Amino acid sequence: MLALSQVSLFSLAGVSCNSVEQKIYVELNNMVPCVRLLNATHQIGCQSSISGDVGVIHVLESEANLEWVLSTGPNPPYMVILESALFTRSIMMKLKNGTGRVAGAAVVVSKTNPAEGFSPHTKCPNENTGVYSESYDPTMAHCNVTVWNPLGNGLSYEEFDFPIFSLNDDNDTEAIRQCYLGYNLGVNGSTPEYPLCAMQLFSHMHAVTDTATCMRRNDINFSINPEMVCDPLGDYNVWGSTKPLNNTAKGHKEGESMVIAATRLDSRSFFWDVAPGAESAVSGFVTLLAAAHALHNVTQEAHPPRTILYTFFQGEAFDYIGSSRMVYEMDHKQFAIDLDNVHSVVEIGQVGLRSSSELWVHSDPVSRRNNSINAEVSSLIDTLKSAAMNLNVTMSVPSFSQPLPPSSFQRFLRARPIPGVVIADHQSAFSNRYYESIYDKAANLNLTYPANLTEDEQLEFVTETANALADLATVVARALYKQAGGADAQLINIKAEPKIVTQMLYGFLVRSNNTWFQALVPPEFKNFLSKLECHYYVGVSQTPSHARTPTRLVQYLLANLTGTTINITKENCHNSLIIKPSSLPQLYSYVWVQGVASPNSTERQGFCVRSSVRLSKAVSPAFDLLQEYSSKDYSTWTESRWKFIKARIFLVASHDLEVNPLHFLALDSCLPAQCLASSQIQSARRRYFTKHNQKMILITAIKVMLFSW
Repeated sequence: MLALSQVSLFSLAGVSCNSVEQKIYVELNNMVPCVRLLNATHQIGCQSSISGDVGVIHVLESEANLEWVLSTGPNPPYMVILESALFTRSIMMKLKNGTGRVAGAAVVVSKTNPAEGFSPHTKCPNENTGVYSESYDPTMAHCNVTVWNPLGNGLSYEEFDFPIFSLNDDNDTEAIRQCYLGYNLGVNGSTPEYPLCAMQLFSHMHAVTDTATCMRRNDINFSINPEMVCDPLGDYNVWGSTKPLNNTAKGHKEGESMVIAATRLDSRSFFWDVAPGAESAVSGFVTLLAAAHALHNVTQEAHPPRTILYTFFQGEAFDYIGSSRMVYEMDHKQFAIDLDNVHSVVEIGQVGLRSSSELWVHSDPVSRRNNSINAEVSSLIDTLKSAAMNLNVTMSVPSFSQPLPPSSFQRFLRARPIPGVVIADHQSAFSNRYYESIYDKAANLNLTYPANLTEDEQLEFVTETANALADLATVVARALYKQAGGADAQLINIKAEPKIVTQMLYGFLVRSNNTWFQALVPPEFKNFLSKLECHYYVGVSQTPSHARTPTRLVQYLLANLTGTTINITKENCHNSLIIKPSSLPQLYSYVWVQGVASPNSTERQGFCVRSSVRLSKAVSPAFDLLQEYSSKDYSTWTESRWKFIKARIFLVASHDLEVNPLHFLALDSCLPAQCLASSQIQSARRRYFTKHNQKMILITAIKVMLFSW
């Protein structure tokens, strides 16, 4: 009887034996939760109770309107609906301390970015796992010199004991608004009466306390099929080189000197797996991909004395997961090269928002106190400045001494002094006003297209952003070639292609399921391409075949842009041991890609690509290598597991029924005698939408249902 006291306003279909729950609830399909993450010391994020949290919907109009939720409203707990402009630290912390009157929150994400900026990350990203510590240089630790992310409000690192979901401004939002306006607003300022519109959010997390606790619980196996409660964050790094490396033999390569060209692959936001990362990640790795392509022909024809190693690090947003793993493996002779092989590092950071032609070359003032390191870094900076001549790029050096910005290069410096620089579009604080947020998307890079272009025309349209990044990629490519010892005479032959840059920006930030990406991926990967943009949250550790979609896309693009097409069958391409027996050094990897479709046909002309591109683990050494879950040296981030994520709205007839959630509606079926007759439902439905006295009509409808039970 209890269940039938809650009746949906929005039932549009006839009742069947399986549809009682559907008649009661309106499921919200496009909501994304904030989830729980854990590290060595604590937990952050959000969760609901195990049965989901229920509250009367209240649409917050301003911060002053919080009084209704926190003290004066007569029907707590409330499920607070926030426009994105109100998703601020001030408001969220007041809700967090709302003494049990807040059941949860849903943030309506605006289609336009807030003009004032928004970053839920900290003001000093990764401050405890970079190189700048009390022992390295206390004056530069904890962003004492430069606050890199001044807009950071730290919301992503708070713990909330209620669920928080994001909600796109679409049909779901309109359903919530209509339900709220119809039932939860009193007439002429009067207090609203039951029935009221309510929301239930499910996001119960299995892990608690910290990473050491949840990993210990993972190891307690009392059943044949034990349930894991958390997983380490991680995925795979992508790497390749201008000259193939023997990946079979790990450790030092005698006579090899490597220039590492690095960038990051990942981003994050407050909400799970919503991480567009346009400036924080995509601008950098697209630039490095374009530079690698620009270098391909010249390094095949006139390879420089040193080898260039392209590295795309995954999980950098969470205490440098990918770079710390690669540095650890190099230091312990578990990678294709070791740290003794590393000559220098050039890293591409956030580079998509330069306001003029100026970009900034950052270096580490502490390691430069060593004369030989300083000489190498000075020479590298001069090389970058020289490479920018006659291009629409100016490479400048900050006018004062400051640490490196948050960067993968810091993990190399933690291991040993190495010459290197980080290229960025900011001299001090980030130019990115949406760092690690849901708003760091294509619009943040001013990536726009003329009206009425088809999808294929947008793919080919060269934007101003693409031209700017192509110029930078040319500078980077020429500087890398010079840094590797290449001849000046070859530099004129090194030029990045704006068309390829624009295709990559479109694929990574607008629509990955496009004709260009389709041609460059294996047939089995085509279903992972989407009509929407990619997202760059690192996720949890998987097998190589289940690496994150952006990771695989970067792998396949790097292979196509730096590899060689070879004339072998699909079967032989898949089985590289036929080409190279396992007893011989493994120098190359092979991938069969779809190729382009023939004109007026859906059949594709596939081919095999041979390249030096490989994946390597991007999982913190604290997990599978060291099992030190309380490590202070390596990332210890884990993600809690959960059973399901769900959001729905319904009418609640009284406070007692609101706080006693339904238990038996999870059943998949009901007895025929328990289902409402069609005529009774139609009668109830007509009474629902009568224009007069809706609440009395609702009670009548409930009685009809009760008598039919």
